[in-house]
Amino acid sequence: MLDFRLDEEQQMLADTIGRYTRERVRKVFRDAEEDGRIPPDVVQAGWEIGVLPTGIPEAYGGFGEYSAVTGAVATEAFAWGDLAITLSVMVPNLVAVPLMFAGTEEQKKAYLPLFADEEAPPFTAALTEPVIQFSPFKLKTTAVRDGEEYVINGTKTVVPFADQADMILVYAEEGGKTQAFLVPADSEGLEVAAKDKLMGIKALPTFMVTYSDVRVPAANRLGGETGIDFALLLAHSRIALGAAAVGMARASYEYARDYAKQRVQFGEPIAHRQSIAFMLADMATEVDEARLMVWEAAWKLDQGQDALRESTVMKHHVDRMVLTVADRAVQVLGGYGYIREYPVELWLRNARGFASFDGLAMI
Repeated sequence: MLDFRLDEEQQMLADTIGRYTRERVRKVFRDAEEDGRIPPDVVQAGWEIGVLPTGIPEAYGGFGEYSAVTGAVATEAFAWGDLAITLSVMVPNLVAVPLMFAGTEEQKKAYLPLFADEEAPPFTAALTEPVIQFSPFKLKTTAVRDGEEYVINGTKTVVPFADQADMILVYAEEGGKTQAFLVPADSEGLEVAAKDKLMGIKALPTFMVTYSDVRVPAANRLGGETGIDFALLLAHSRIALGAAAVGMARASYEYARDYAKQRVQFGEPIAHRQSIAFMLADMATEVDEARLMVWEAAWKLDQGQDALRESTVMKHHVDRMVLTVADRAVQVLGGYGYIREYPVELWLRNARGFASFDGLAMI
């Protein structure tokens, strides 16, 4: 018998994050979008919920209860509040999760305890490149072995908090495969450009980072001589992004539903009209369908199975779903949907970016 109910701990986590998003995030996310800056105390409060430290093994200072399904539940709950703030809270995951699943014992001992502290370390990761038809399996950024060092060259874009980072996990092509390297942000030849001017998630500071003959010790190659299973890490990223898309789509649907119930025209709520009611029903169905696809891919990860196919199919489907649902939310609001005083136009702009967000989230 299949059971899709959350267990007690998952429900408590979802409820805790739900209170945080209602009481903290929803009060500031619109101003954060306009100002291009998230109040640091809001990000810190999200970090203090402890989703990442819970998944870190006890040997490295965490609680050793990692679950991709639980991570998906948490990410959806966060993203219901705001996508930019969610991605800000989850930036440490971009380094901690690859360390947990691909790091050498020495790398884990050196870095994982930092993610179990009260404040997250200023680490970030760089995967996406400013090229047409970007593929994470065919990177233009390269890493070439030179004795006991690697020389890295290339350009990355949409790197969150690069201007504040002490360490950047850089993905690069090496020997025909995608590998990852821990690069100190003050390395010679590493240059952080001006803040990106994005269509959406404007509250999340992201940057273009250029690597010109940047040298790092061979010991900084994630996974050492073994390297990484990049397909596994990409599945973790796509499941996180899928869960975030579901959370934002649910927010769009619920806002449109409530608006339609309250908006009265010609003597009755517009929700009574078949065209609106059917649209809302389709939105609700698509959100629930997408959630199940996310959970299936996450469950496969928890079972130690290869989830690349499931996560990739899910991601393509969810990318379309979130854009469709957000667009319909704008339609339900009519002319008001295009006004910045209402959040649906923000959600539509954010939704458009999911197709290019590879590497911006990890669970």
